[in-house]
Amino acid sequence: MKFICLGFMEEKKWDAMSHSEREAMMKECFAYDDVLRKNGHMIGGEALQSVQNAATLRWQNGKVSITDGPFAETKEQLGGILVLEADDLNHAIQLMSEHPGVRLGGCFEIRPTEDIGLPDRLSDQYTQSTSTRKSS
Repeated sequence: MKFICLGFMEEKKWDAMSHSEREAMMKECFAYDDVLRKNGHMIGGEALQSVQNAATLRWQNGKVSITDGPFAETKEQLGGILVLEADDLNHAIQLMSEHPGVRLGGCFEIRPTEDIGLPDRLSDQYTQSTSTRKSS
């Protein structure tokens, strides 16, 4: 079963860490990601840039409204995503509870993916179009 793990963190706490503390945490996270990958649990993932580089779009009054940064006004911001393969939710929780990123004071939201029933042809077209955009 696939799970999307959304890692939230407080950017202010991250920014307050020394360069060597941030570097040590990232090495620890990458090492655990390697363990997940080696054991067939990590399908993929991406870290996100600062919320200062974000925009939020939503439909408002018949048109697209754009807001700088994330929409939610919270202390924690989405820092990255991880696509995980696990037997069930309890297994995903067990795997992510050992991730060093949990100690940053944020949280991981873990949600199973939903098969929305796209025909294989459409799914393949989407995969090809996104990989083409990434390579250009």
